Amino acid sequence: MRFIVTSSVLLKNLQQIGGVISSNTVLSVLEDFLFELKGNTLTLTATDLETMMRVQLEVNESEGEGRICIPSKIVLDYLKNLPEQPITFSVNTNDLTIEMSSDVGKYKIGGEKADDFPKEPIANDTSSFTISSIGLIESINNTLFAVSNDTLRPAMTGVYFELTKTGINFVSTDAHRLVQYRRTDVVCPNDNGFVVPKKPLQQLRSTLAADETMLKLSYNSSHLFVTNEKLSMSCRLIDARFPDYKAVIPTDNPFKLTLTRTEFMSALRRVSIFANKTTNQVVLDIAGNKLQISAQDIDFSYEGKESLGCQYSGEDMKIAFNAKLMLEMVNNLSGDHVNLELSTPTRAGIFKPVDKGDNEEILMLLMPLMVGV
Repeated sequence: MRFIVTSSVLLKNLQQIGGVISSNTVLSVLEDFLFELKGNTLTLTATDLETMMRVQLEVNESEGEGRICIPSKIVLDYLKNLPEQPITFSVNTNDLTIEMSSDVGKYKIGGEKADDFPKEPIANDTSSFTISSIGLIESINNTLFAVSNDTLRPAMTGVYFELTKTGINFVSTDAHRLVQYRRTDVVCPNDNGFVVPKKPLQQLRSTLAADETMLKLSYNSSHLFVTNEKLSMSCRLIDARFPDYKAVIPTDNPFKLTLTRTEFMSALRRVSIFANKTTNQVVLDIAGNKLQISAQDIDFSYEGKESLGCQYSGEDMKIAFNAKLMLEMVNNLSGDHVNLELSTPTRAGIFKPVDKGDNEEILMLLMPLMVGV
């Protein structure tokens, strides 16, 4: 088996799937890329047993067909340090040696049997729907930051895909905050729901092109499959029931605060410097059309205050939030202005953008802290 491929093209494709590979793995074959040559099409695969990604590319020239596992670290390090040029791979399937020849030299490494590489899960009894590549990227961007890292609550360590006849909801929560991102330009086959782990979503976000290319998403009781012309990914779903998130979203938050998003974020960043590093607490003191943001750390005698103009309809209120979590949320909202809907200092605040995007709605919820804690 022999083929010639441009070094930069091969490197780009390997980097697209390389993030799946885990270090410190028990099985050495999981540190490899699977190379499969058929005609002029080279298929590259990486897996960590939970997630499998595959890309296809056309080679410049090929002889024979075959499969072999090649150590990922050494081939990536080699390609990163090679100027762009054609590179020839000659694979001896008898002793599993791979010779890489370029204009500047020849290098030889040992591979492993392709038969030892894990098999892709079978897509049985699947239901499918389509979504644009940019649509999925935006859905991941708007929810992934609020995913929990608490392994004792596995359902919250991924993003919940809630399929409905009128669209799809992407939901994430870490018990302190919750994000619900809805797209109405997706037609789902039936009402359903499943939880997708964080790692494959991170990988998709970094790999997919931010364009209108359509992706096919298929799912069954155990796996999600994402495919387009050149790329495919399968991942094991989280086998846990997602919490009833709708029960924690307040249905009546009558007081509405409208702020210029960038001004609010800048003031929040400055004031939070003086907050207690354990709680990151900042207090929002709203009176009329004036907002005062304050923080203090009694242990070090730190204190910071700033005032902002705002639009507010409701009773004067003093409410505290975790500044770090609030900054992340507001940073992930789009538009020039943000609405904060409130009811009492002990009930969750709801953040929404003032300007809605086409075919999308977003709601972010943040639990308050006790003022003074």
